[in-house]
Amino acid sequence: MNHYQVIRRPLVTEKGSTKKEAERTLCFEVDPEANKIQIRAAVEKLFKVKVETVRTAHIAGKSRGRGAYAGYTPEVKKAYVKLKAGQKVPEYEEMM
Repeated sequence: MNHYQVIRRPLVTEKGSTKKEAERTLCFEVDPEANKIQIRAAVEKLFKVKVETVRTAHIAGKSRGRGAYAGYTPEVKKAYVKLKAGQKVPEYEEMM
């Protein structure tokens, strides 16, 4: 699995933005099969930064309905990547 398959996209949410500014933590949607070592290597290679810690979370799909139709939102795996002290936090426009 190459680095572009591990990291699918940055998650730009209100929670992610506050973590990015206050804690030097980036939030990504990652491949469900990716482990923390692969995520760390992908972030360090793609964005040229040093990673301190990686935390992951599996988000289950929610039930959604539209009239007579029902379904589920897709399951997602998130990764919270904290950068080492002294590393410049890249902007999302520069990332991809």
